[in-house]
Formats: sequence, C-alpha cells, structure tokens
Amino acid sequence: MELQKKNGHSREDGFDGLGALTEHEQFLPHKTGVKKETRFTDFEGKTSFGMSIFNLSNAIMGSGILGLAFAMSNTGIVLFLMLLVSIAILSAYSIHLLLTSAGVVGIRAYEQLGNRAFGTPGKIVSGCIITVHNIGAMSSYLFIVKSELPLVIIAFLGKQKNTGEWFMNGNYLIIVVSVLVILPLALMKRLGYLGYTSGFSLSCMVFFLISVIYKKFHILCPLGQNLTIAHNYTAVNGTDDACEAKLFTANSQTAYTIPILAFAFVCHPEVLPIYTELRDATKKRMQNVANVSILAMFVMYLLTALFGYLTFYGNVGPELLHTYSQVDTLDVLVLCVRVAVLVAVSLTVPVVLFPIRRALLQILFPEKPFNWFIHIGIAFCLIFVVNVLVIFVPSIHDIFGVIGATTAPCLIFILPGIFYIRIVPKDQEALWSRPKIQAACFAGLGVIFMIMSLSFIIIDWVTGSASRSGGGH
Repeated sequence: MELQKKNGHSREDGFDGLGALTEHEQFLPHKTGVKKETRFTDFEGKTSFGMSIFNLSNAIMGSGILGLAFAMSNTGIVLFLMLLVSIAILSAYSIHLLLTSAGVVGIRAYEQLGNRAFGTPGKIVSGCIITVHNIGAMSSYLFIVKSELPLVIIAFLGKQKNTGEWFMNGNYLIIVVSVLVILPLALMKRLGYLGYTSGFSLSCMVFFLISVIYKKFHILCPLGQNLTIAHNYTAVNGTDDACEAKLFTANSQTAYTIPILAFAFVCHPEVLPIYTELRDATKKRMQNVANVSILAMFVMYLLTALFGYLTFYGNVGPELLHTYSQVDTLDVLVLCVRVAVLVAVSLTVPVVLFPIRRALLQILFPEKPFNWFIHIGIAFCLIFVVNVLVIFVPSIHDIFGVIGATTAPCLIFILPGIFYIRIVPKDQEALWSRPKIQAACFAGLGVIFMIMSLSFIIIDWVTGSASRSGGGH
C-alpha cells in the first residue's frame, strides 16, 4: 500500500519554525461542494491541519507522562527543563530529516524510504522495527487498562477489595475494551478519521493536567501520615527535604531520566501516514503540524511534571496517579482523572495500530490496492495478538522494555539520519557537507541512547530495582 504523491519541494522548504499559517489553511475540516475522485496510488489528502495535529499529538503523548514528575524529582527543575527542551528540538529535527528524505524521492512511507536507501532489506528492517515498537506501545496501553480499570470499578462500587466478579477481572476488561472501543476505530479506512477521537483523547489528558494543577493548591506539605509512601521514596530520590523544590539535583536515578525523556516525543512511525493524508500537503505544512504538536506536548509535559513535583516534592512516586491515591484512596477527582487517562490510552491504541498495518501491507502486499478484507483482517489479528500477550505473558512488559529501548532510538535518531545521508543526492548535499555530518552525528546520538537504555535495564534486572528506563510510551 504505497501511498505517495509526487510534489516538488524547493530547497527553501527546510527546517522552519512554527511560522504563520496562511489564511486559507483552516484549522478544522469543512465540507466541500465538490467531491474529487482519487485513486489509491494517487492519493489526495483530505485531513485538515487541526485534525492532523490532534492525531500526531495523540501519537506523541504516551503513558510516560505519568512518570515525568518523578523524573523531575531526580533531576531538579532547571535540569529537567534543559533536557526536555533539548529533546523537543531534536525530535523536530528528526522529523525534518524524514520529511526531507520523503520530499526528495516523492515517497511518504517509512518502509519505502528504507527500500530506497538500502533496497529490500532496508524495507523489511524498517517495517519490522515499526511493527515491533508499536506492538510494544499497544501492549503498554492495554497493561494500563488491565491494571487500572478493575481498581477504578472497585472504587466506584465502594468495595474494599476485588470480590472476583468478571467485571473486576482485568483480563476480561481489556477484551471488552478491545472489542467495543479499539477494534471499531481500528477499522477506519483512513487515519484522518481518528482526528476527532484523538482530540477527545487529548481533552482527557488536559483534564488530567488541570487536576494536577488543582491538586497542587489543595494538598499541603508536609503531607502528614496520610502519604504512606513518603519514607520509601525519600531514599530513592536521594533527598531528605520532602517539601523543598530542587533546581538541580543528582542521585542514582538521575541518569535513568535521560533515556526516558529522549523517547518522550516518539511519534515517527505516524508522521508519514499523517503527511500522506494531510490536505494541501507540503513539507513545510507538515513540519508545522509536527512543530505545533511537539510544542503542545512540551507544554503539557512540563506543566504536568512541574505541578506534580511541586505537590509531593521528594515524595513523588514513579506513577503520579498512585501517589495521589496514597493521600486519599476514595478521592472522587482522582478517580475521575484515572477514568480520563484510561479513556485517553484506549483511544490512542488505534492511532498506533495504523502504522503497523501500513508496514505489514508494504512488506506483504506492496502492489495490492486497498482491500477491506485485508484491512480488517490485519487489524483483528494485531489486536488479538496484543491481547494474548498482555493476558498470558506476564513478563512481556519487561521484554518490550528491552525492545522499546532498541527500536525507539532507531525510529527517532538512527534511521532518519541514515535515510537522509543515503537518499539526498550528492549533487544537492555532498557527503561531507554540514547537513549530512549533522545527520551522521544525530544517528550516532541514537546509538548512545540505545546503549544507555539497555545498560540501565540490565542493571535494573541484576539489582532488582523497581524503576525502569522506558520510553515515552
């Protein structure tokens, strides 16, 4: 399913800032009086600028947002801000490399860029990396549903413990959510149709952010005896100042935050599919979509981490919602927030599934036109496989932790840099030109992040540490 559209990109379509949108670029979609007929191999995007931002922002925002306050407690406010700004800029640059490579050859498929750069092996490797990475992301989201949804139901029913009914069993609940929510959305023909659900998912996380800010002014420090985790995490965070904000700090957990933040903006498998379906698509327009999405998530990440940290300081736990629950297990607002987070992650799964299906189609049926049977079959099989993994393989989370630490650097750093070097003609950019040297250094940075992440995971396994160096998803 090669979705491509030949369009010339001038050298001026470079790595631009947010820029000003022209008046004719409407943020929300509108109905047009003329319905143009398009062929599958000559695709005309119909997704508006706003819907594209919703989809890409939803792809960026992962479950890792719940651990950012803990990350800030291990770095200090200023160091965290410096790291987050750096990673946001690097992520935008990475998307610039992808879009430039795609513009040179007129291809908007990650796997086809791999094919153009390295032939069939490059195509297969790129497709497999996307498939494995996004299956890991899907599994992490369903793990949240499996673990959190029974607790929310128990709390809303006013029960003290799980009494064993089927609607309190996480395994049954993820099947119900998959059948009633995820599968119908995954059957949509185009990713652009999910812009509305992505917008609702983001609104749920905005509610989460507002609640975090609200709680900052209603949970006073010192927290007293209600917060049972206080003494546990004082030692972890390496500080005895439970009510003092740190601008800079360093402890045994500080190094773990670097790979966590490095993968906080991973959305690269979704960039080219969204680019394909963008209305009036140009490289500059898609870069603006990416820049706005990254900026929006940067603000959300920063505010969540800052107010979560300023609420609990050295007592913040690795999972922010659990820290609130330790203060008051029956807090209605916290329960509503947990429901909102569950809705958000459930609505993100279909967005993550689309690039997997596209990668499989590129590998298995590269020349075949759109077929509903194949479209539905791949979606059903992927959701079935992820459900089986989450239900029957308890250690799959650790396995995908290793896979994520391997695939995320490839998608964000290594492959975009290598594609740029291989695809951009030498008559446009010499091999030793500054842009290609920067791309090579960028790919090398990905190798460093990969080695760091794998090293930390191995150390965790050896020492039995509870913290995990995971990705943003």
